[in-house]
Amino acid sequence: MQKLTAGLLGLASFAALATPAFAQETTEDRPFSGIYVGAAGGYDVQPNDVGSRILFDRNLDGNFNNTVLTGAGGNAFNPGFCNGRATQTGNVACRNDKDGWAYYGRVGMDVQRSNIVIGAVGEFGKSEITDSVTGFSSTPANYVMTRSVKWESSIRGRAGYAADTTLFYGTFGAGYARIDRSFSSSQSTNTFTGRGDRNQWGMLGGGGIEQKLGRNFSVGMEYMYHQYQDNDYRVRVTGPAGTPFTNANNGGTVNGTDIARSDDKFRWHSIRATAAFRF
Repeated sequence: MQKLTAGLLGLASFAALATPAFAQETTEDRPFSGIYVGAAGGYDVQPNDVGSRILFDRNLDGNFNNTVLTGAGGNAFNPGFCNGRATQTGNVACRNDKDGWAYYGRVGMDVQRSNIVIGAVGEFGKSEITDSVTGFSSTPANYVMTRSVKWESSIRGRAGYAADTTLFYGTFGAGYARIDRSFSSSQSTNTFTGRGDRNQWGMLGGGGIEQKLGRNFSVGMEYMYHQYQDNDYRVRVTGPAGTPFTNANNGGTVNGTDIARSDDKFRWHSIRATAAFRF
């Protein structure tokens, strides 16, 4: 986080220092040259994580390839899983993952030569999406793992083609996000303890169109794809000896069971409007 924050601050500082020089380049011949500050806002949509489930490490060897068994030796999670948040305790019924609004501030710099525009942009903001997966046991009970975006920042390159005062561009770069994770269950016999790094590196890519309105102001539309590796969150299930999670007589251990999500990537799509003031 410190490195990315330093990068964003450095880009902002460079923008402030370089503004007088680049302001001279923002002419009718080069409408997209210069430093700019702006904002982006829109709606984030998640792909349907078909087949998402909860994985189990019963003997705590780091391999999540076990089946939690009942005292009679049956599959304790025979009711199954769903890629969403549980709506009931006993039935495999879930509501869809929550899509939501997103809003960002940005600072960037472009250089235009003829019709070609290249530059860089730094961004910081927030998305309201949440992504859940649920397992249902035969108890009956549900076990829900959820993640959401606390904040997201990125530094990206940008390249495009300017047709007069209209810019068509693509953008790609690194992202760094605070991902909040949570766990809940409808049963209270066991104790559930979560652990894992909340800050994750990822990548963003997309493109858009930007239209100048006068000398300094522009608006546009942008699509962005976000992807973060999110595979280190674990929940340790402990409790009385002999529960399905702590039964040492059928392949488990009295120390408990670790659980994790099968979908180890947090991904979503953004459609957003942009506005910028170019110095």
